[in-house]
Amino acid sequence: MRTYSPKASEIERQWFIVDAENLVLGRMATEVARVLRGKHKPTFAPHLDCGDHVIVINAAKVVLTNEKAEKKLVHRHSGYPGGLKTQTYADLLDRQPEEAIRRTIKGMLPRNRLGAQMLTKLKVYAGPDHPHTAQQPETLALDNAVAKT
Repeated sequence: MRTYSPKASEIERQWFIVDAENLVLGRMATEVARVLRGKHKPTFAPHLDCGDHVIVINAAKVVLTNEKAEKKLVHRHSGYPGGLKTQTYADLLDRQPEEAIRRTIKGMLPRNRLGAQMLTKLKVYAGPDHPHTAQQPETLALDNAVAKT
């Protein structure tokens, strides 16, 4: 019996929407990365981009647990000597919540051209509105919300 390997022309992509309100950032990001990579499909192949498109809305309302918002740092470097910039996740979530989610998900994808291609299928929006209604996205159910206390 021969092993089935999907061809790029045979891959069918769906659109999913994730409401990030009161979801834990890391747990949500792992599920989104799994869908972007295509691991939820029976025809998954690690050498192909088999994943689906994902829209994340309400990115500004995502939650970090255990005071990680103040303790966890985000680094970026300009490439010049002394060009290291550091800020906390709380600052990044206040200024650019889309970038915080995109960075987290990018860290869970492969570090090559295939991972960059997968990241182009991710759309992140700070509020509840998005311009992708024509694609008729399905809701991706995630049940890792933080209980309100």
